[in-house]
Amino acid sequence: MSPHFSLQYLRSGALPTAFCPGCYNGIIINALMKAFRELGVTKLDRYVFVSGIGCSSWIPNPYIRADSVHTLHGRAVAVATGIKLARPDLEVIVIGGDGDLLSIGCNHLIHAARRNMELVVVLVNNLVLGMTRGQASPTTPQGTRTVTTPFGNFEEPMNAVSLLMSTNANYVARWCISNFEQLKESFKEVLSKVTKGLRFIEIVAPCVTYVVRYEGKTPGEKIKELARTCVDKDTYASLSPKERRDLIPVGVFRRENKPGFIDRYREYSTRARG
Repeated sequence: MSPHFSLQYLRSGALPTAFCPGCYNGIIINALMKAFRELGVTKLDRYVFVSGIGCSSWIPNPYIRADSVHTLHGRAVAVATGIKLARPDLEVIVIGGDGDLLSIGCNHLIHAARRNMELVVVLVNNLVLGMTRGQASPTTPQGTRTVTTPFGNFEEPMNAVSLLMSTNANYVARWCISNFEQLKESFKEVLSKVTKGLRFIEIVAPCVTYVVRYEGKTPGEKIKELARTCVDKDTYASLSPKERRDLIPVGVFRRENKPGFIDRYREYSTRARG
């Protein structure tokens, strides 16, 4: 990450990070900071970052130079909703992991998406509960060895994109950590006011300590693997079930501009007063 990003968008003393060597969270910070720069954002005084508990929840705080709230485990979306209702003029961004947003906090995510709440939600899917030493999470692939499934996970993983597509969310996307340019452009799109409502981006970024190393691979080898196995959603749809095995569909799955919760609430309040 260049000094430009450190001085403009990151807190002094933020680097080096406390993330594990090779952790992909630094790539996510880099993509987000480049998105801000290319959008012409000079400072982050109109942004509020909300996170819960987990490795990816450290991305905003202490590293990004902006107002941030570190909440209880699983409560990031609920707190972000309160902030947005109190200060609708601010852009509120939630960053959390699969344990935070799809396990203990899944109910909050579903209902925020049902309401199409004006939030940006970034799910960093590292496939395990990384901060608490690698237990299986709702997104752990079948067969993956974890500390709680030493003989391989036997449960079906949750598909975050499918879940969000069943709600009223305006924007639903998934990228792998190998899709740097597409991820950056997705960040730019959800932050540029082109679309409102709930904007959801899943980032598949396997935990380098409790997934990648358990597979006997290096972080670099895993990125190269993801570059091969993360395929465009339209290409994925054209393949047979056998050909889809071990592949991850990526892309923007929904891009709409339906009114968000705040706009509809204001309209409702006007009718009620009238």
